[in-house]
Amino acid sequence: MSDTTAPEPGAPGTDSTDDRTALESLVDEWLTLPDVAEVLGTDVSKVRGLVSERTLVGIKRGERNTFQVPAAFLVTDDGAPQVLRTLRGTVLVLSDVGLDDAAILRWLFETEPSIGAAPIRELRAGRRAEVRRVAQALL
Repeated sequence: MSDTTAPEPGAPGTDSTDDRTALESLVDEWLTLPDVAEVLGTDVSKVRGLVSERTLVGIKRGERNTFQVPAAFLVTDDGAPQVLRTLRGTVLVLSDVGLDDAAILRWLFETEPSIGAAPIRELRAGRRAEVRRVAQALL
């Protein structure tokens, strides 16, 4: 890599400030953990468990710097709201690549040229294999 080439977003040793700034324009709606708990019909401690298990990923943002996750991570399946099932595996692959949470979110919400759409859109449409193939290619 030459000195003029910018590092990949969220690469180890990079500042995720750019990722956080980009996320403000990429993610339409954010939910706090109490909001997620309300949507899922559970308590906040269970939602915190989902975050620690990497089933959900988010960042601290907003005026009060509260931890929030994109609303796009929640779907309605069989009439009941739940976390997008394919999210955790994809997040784990991206973590293995070395991306931090802000960079993971940015990768999920930006248009990926090799897919032609944002990976989160493809995951929500059931195209997990294609998204994971591209994510694994980052290794």
